[in-house]
Amino acid sequence: MRIAVVGAGSMGMIIGALLTRGGEDIVLVDVNEPHIKAMNEKGARITGHMEVTVPVKAITPSQMEGIYDLVIYLAKTVYDDKALPEILPFIGDDSTVLTLQNGVPEERVAAVVGRERTLGGAIGWGATLQEPGVSELTSELEVMTYDVGEMDGSETERVRKIKEILDKAGKAELTTNLIGVRWTKLMVNVSFSGLGAALNCTYGEILDNDKAIVAATSIIVETIKTARALGVTMEPMQGVDPGVMLDIIKESEENALNVIKMVFGHHRDLVASMLQDLRKGIPCEVDTLNGYLSDKSVEAGVPTPVNDKVTEIIRGIEAGRYSLSFDNLGMIEVRPLQEIV
Repeated sequence: MRIAVVGAGSMGMIIGALLTRGGEDIVLVDVNEPHIKAMNEKGARITGHMEVTVPVKAITPSQMEGIYDLVIYLAKTVYDDKALPEILPFIGDDSTVLTLQNGVPEERVAAVVGRERTLGGAIGWGATLQEPGVSELTSELEVMTYDVGEMDGSETERVRKIKEILDKAGKAELTTNLIGVRWTKLMVNVSFSGLGAALNCTYGEILDNDKAIVAATSIIVETIKTARALGVTMEPMQGVDPGVMLDIIKESEENALNVIKMVFGHHRDLVASMLQDLRKGIPCEVDTLNGYLSDKSVEAGVPTPVNDKVTEIIRGIEAGRYSLSFDNLGMIEVRPLQEIV
């Protein structure tokens, strides 16, 4: 099977390197030419919670050729308008495009490449590109997971095969509730990743600050309530049912925060991809993450004031109105969690 990892940045490089090490026929595709050059000359180096260097084949989109049986699509959603049409000449009738992007991108990808060729999935770990050819795995190995599935929830031979492939880069699970998986991952993206981008900090710094962890948990509550109003059944988050979180909060805010610390403690070193982009001064995915939740909450009739403020702060940083600073926490108003469940 010919496989292209399109969007071989921090996470795509790690996936491509580990699949290459696992014996798959992989090419890593990215627009970052210094990154491509470094990978070809020195190999793909993974640091952090894993230390390994893997010789890989890396190319730019203009160097793609032939038909790829599988495209693992990890381009940032802000570049979909350019990146998706670029892969069309290189996928056949029987090819599969697996989007592992942030947010809820399946319908957008399917509109370009065809619904019959689209699979979706969520990644349960994080990484940071340290320099060309070097990516730091910022999550512990035990949470290096994937959930993959068909858009219609069916369990097909092709999704089983792709699970076997991804098992070489962590641990993959099949899902028959892709939209539920997506909303659970969205909950992570808008809470800890969104707040991390707004405050210029890691997940660990949120966990260690009394107000910040309440703000992140408030967004988790807002996401769960929005999903419920839209009829979405969210999937467990590393063994914890999101719906149960509301019950735990009702009983004890302290217990709820301890659960949050347990779940997100495996990712203390994680620097959100949105924050990585803000630090580089390039567009981030706020419109398809926190902005997406804000839009959906209006549709659902669910107030999401903390998420809305985080969205406004991130957009303000992009526009130059606010600085990248943990002091932005002062702009966020939080209420006791038991008042908002």
